[in-house]
Order: sequence, then structure tokens, then C-alpha cells
Amino acid sequence: MDHAASTPIADSVLEEMMPYLKENYGNPSSIHRYGRIATKAIESARKRVAEMINSNPCEILFTSGGTESNNTALHGVMNQNKGKQLITTSIEHDAVLEPCKKLESLGFDVVYLPVDSVGIIDLAKLESTISEKTSLVSVMFANNEVGTVQPIKEIAQICKKHNVLFHTDAVQGIGKIPINVKELGIDLMSISSHKINGPKGIGALYIRNRVNIDPFILGGGQENGMRSGTENVANIVGFGKACQIAKENIHDNITNLQNLRNHLIQRVSSEISHVSVNGHAEMRLPNNAHFTFLGVNGEDLIIKLDEHGIAASTGSACSVKTQKASHVLMAMGFSHEKITGSLRLTVGISNNKSEIDQTVDALKQIVAELRAVSPFKTKYGFN
Repeated sequence: MDHAASTPIADSVLEEMMPYLKENYGNPSSIHRYGRIATKAIESARKRVAEMINSNPCEILFTSGGTESNNTALHGVMNQNKGKQLITTSIEHDAVLEPCKKLESLGFDVVYLPVDSVGIIDLAKLESTISEKTSLVSVMFANNEVGTVQPIKEIAQICKKHNVLFHTDAVQGIGKIPINVKELGIDLMSISSHKINGPKGIGALYIRNRVNIDPFILGGGQENGMRSGTENVANIVGFGKACQIAKENIHDNITNLQNLRNHLIQRVSSEISHVSVNGHAEMRLPNNAHFTFLGVNGEDLIIKLDEHGIAASTGSACSVKTQKASHVLMAMGFSHEKITGSLRLTVGISNNKSEIDQTVDALKQIVAELRAVSPFKTKYGFN
């Protein structure tokens, strides 16, 4: 129940990767047969990734994952352009927020747009914030904690109107929402393999043709000089296969994920008291259910669920070790008490209805046990 953190590699993905971990081990930079086999495999995967988002293969830059893609986009654009301002939001993943902090330390102006109580930015506020010095707007496609999906097409239209580049972190959205970069008007987009049943350690940055950015990693000139370093051929092949599978099954997957998520939300909301569902009711990822259980600590819930063999989360797996309050929920105006009692459950294509029921049954028992000793027992009248 934590598929937002990662997903298992599909059997067919692993099967397609294996030859490039063993017999087809050539370096793509080599001109002999082994090198040519590796190069052909990379370009085939690049085409599959491009087809998933309706881009040209030449617009796909392979990276080590979403974090590198975000860093490459932000630093690459800001170092290339004359404008010194970047506009983003207060609910971005740390893979965007931390590069923004670094850019601020280098003298760039970063504006963090607020969001409303369900995590949506104000389009009028965005447009009024753009100025002559704005080079880039970076707004995540879908939030990794509460699952809220932003009005990406409208954001892109505003950016285009003002001749400003638009980047979106689509790591959570890819494979769960049909994404057509041409139709949406996106200039740069970050995606990652391990969120769509592909291997970890591989991702991509879509860079629209004629958008110029500075290379982030220098050296041997791989990826047309945009990302030096010997390519991770097996993982690239796996990523390409995962994209092909996700594209072919996306509509069925969305329906199945929504059915599971809705069943989860319905049962939790009707069978557990003092609980709220967070994020936008309709503009949300099909697999995300984010709850607040009053009078309960979210980390205690995770530990207890784990004892029942159920994986869950309070937010981003990348920042959980910092033990800091969710900046996303703070930006949405949540009280400390509501933030403390939050829990994210995210289903995947390998889940089924009986596992949802197993999770809810465990949650009911665990919440009752924790509330029985909660200091808020009298305040809320827990039974």
C-alpha cells in the first residue's frame, strides 16, 4: 500500500533487461559489435519512452531518475537564461525545493507560490507573479503526498503567453494519467522508471526541441553531450519496456486503481470515526488516498501496519528520515494535530480488493487501540 514510494519490477521488464546484464554487456560508446548492440537497445528504449508521452525520441534525455532530472532542468535552464527568477510552488518534492535553495544561494530569485486547502495553485497569482526576469516556472504534475493534480495545461498556456519555459515534475503522474506533452504544452518534464514497475536508478528528462539548457554532468559527451557517463543499458532497456507496458494498459490500470482507491476511501470514511480525506476530491491521482486520523500519530500507524504486513507512509519516502513535519500539509494550512495524524496509502496494479479489505480491517483495529490511550480521548470522545 505504498506504491507511490516504489513499485515491483514487472516480470517482462526484468526478462528484457537480463541479456544486457550478461551477454550483451558492451559499452555503447564502443564502435564494435557489442557496442552497437547496446546503442541499438538504448535507442529502441528511447523511442518507447517518447511514445508514452507523445514526444520525439531526440527529446528524451536519460538520467538516473527523477531527482537528477529535476536538478538538470532547474540548473540547466537558469544557468542558460538571462532572467534570474524561477517560480515554483510550496508543495514541490524536495528534489525541486533543494535545487531551488541552491539557486537562491547563487543569487537567483525563487518565488514559492502558495496553494489552497486541497493543494491547488492560484492561476491568477501565477500569472501576476511572472515578470520580465522570469526564466522558468516549475510546478509538479501531481503531488506525491496528497495526490492532487495541478491544472497543467492552463499553467503551460500562461507560461507560453509570457514566453517563459515550463517544467513539471511528473514522477508521480506518469503511468497513472495519460500525458501528452505536445497537447499540454510542456517544455521540460521529469519522469522515473521505478514508479511504473521498472527498475530503480533510471529516469528521463523530456526537453522540448529547441529548448536549450546547460549540461549538468560533464565528461565523455554521452547523450549528445547533455549527460556524460557510460549509459546504464540494462536499466534503460527496462525503463523502455515499462513505458511500453504502461502505455498499452493505462486506461485499464486507471480504472482498476480508481476502483480500489474508492473502495478504500469508502470503507475508511464509513467505518472509522474522526477521519478526513485530504487533497482534491476529483483532481487527484487514481491510486492515492491520503487520510488524517485525529488523535493518532501517523508514524505509529505505519509501525503497527507494518506489524500486520502492510506497508504505508506519511509522505515522501525520500525525506522520511529527516523526521520533519510535512511541508505539503503545512502549505495546505493543516494544523500540527492534523499533520501528525496523516497517513498516505497508495495502491498499485498488483493490489486487489481483498488486500484493501485486509488493510481497512487492520486500520480499524490499530486506530481503536491507539485512540484508547490517546491524550485526545476526552477531547474527541473516542469510544
